Amino acid sequence: MSTSTGASGTALALANPWAVVPPLGNLDAYISAVNRLPLLTLEQEQEYARKFKDHNDIEAAGKLVLSHLRLVVSVSRKYLGYGLPHGDLIQEGNIGLMKAVKRFDPDQGVRLVSYALHWIRAEIHEYILKNWRMVKVATTKAQRKLFFNLRSMKQGFKDDADAPTHRDTLTEHQIDVMARELNVKREEVIEMESRMSGGDVLLDPAPGDDGDEAFGPIAYLADASHEPTAVMESRQRDVMATDGIAAALEELDPRSRRIVEERWLKVNDDGSGGLTLHDLAGEYGVSAERIRQIESAAMKKMKKALAAYA
Repeated sequence: MSTSTGASGTALALANPWAVVPPLGNLDAYISAVNRLPLLTLEQEQEYARKFKDHNDIEAAGKLVLSHLRLVVSVSRKYLGYGLPHGDLIQEGNIGLMKAVKRFDPDQGVRLVSYALHWIRAEIHEYILKNWRMVKVATTKAQRKLFFNLRSMKQGFKDDADAPTHRDTLTEHQIDVMARELNVKREEVIEMESRMSGGDVLLDPAPGDDGDEAFGPIAYLADASHEPTAVMESRQRDVMATDGIAAALEELDPRSRRIVEERWLKVNDDGSGGLTLHDLAGEYGVSAERIRQIESAAMKKMKKALAAYA
């Protein structure tokens, strides 16, 4: 019976290579299956993307997603050092992939694999920052950069035989080195180190020996997340951060758009941003001040477009 089932499964896979992903539950089987899914040619990718964009063809969108599942697996492996389940990292990356497919424009002249990398990494980064600790340890761009570099740099200090100490706490020299290499202030390194090494506080303590509820910090906190005004504001922020930004970028010329994307929207593997003013100045053959002026004018134009969009 098992041989017959295996043969029928193989025949099905040969007849329809998109039907090889098994039910969830076995991560190794899932990874093996997605690695067998066929890659799309440029022509196929363009065809499916246009079907989805112009006719909302869900089957075409599904093929775009399936053909890039192996990319999510590959990217997720780079984040296994944070102690979070690989399956969860893959799942969050798949959400980013689906967001990328939804927003992908086949007429922009880039392959989906390049466009999807940003969305996959962004979702995984957000998941790590929310779940690595109960309380968020990084909220700003600079803090995210510190978070994704601090642990690896600390490990490098421990592996260095010439390091002045092997304790978990950073020395003054190590703080100076990190601040210099990451181009941040010493105080920011110290603050992030304290956030990452500090313990979590139990907000809602367990009942005491007498059966009464203990009085904890939760008593001082109020949940306003479901208040109608807050919900509406949150939804508006989400729309502005996705569709609004995309619409504002469309108002810019290609050079201005690329400068804004490199300076404000790009996220690298290590959590850092894109090119600096000097990098862009060298690429376009102008001064860094000129790039700053173009960036400033583009941001003003986007602000007006966002105001009109809202």
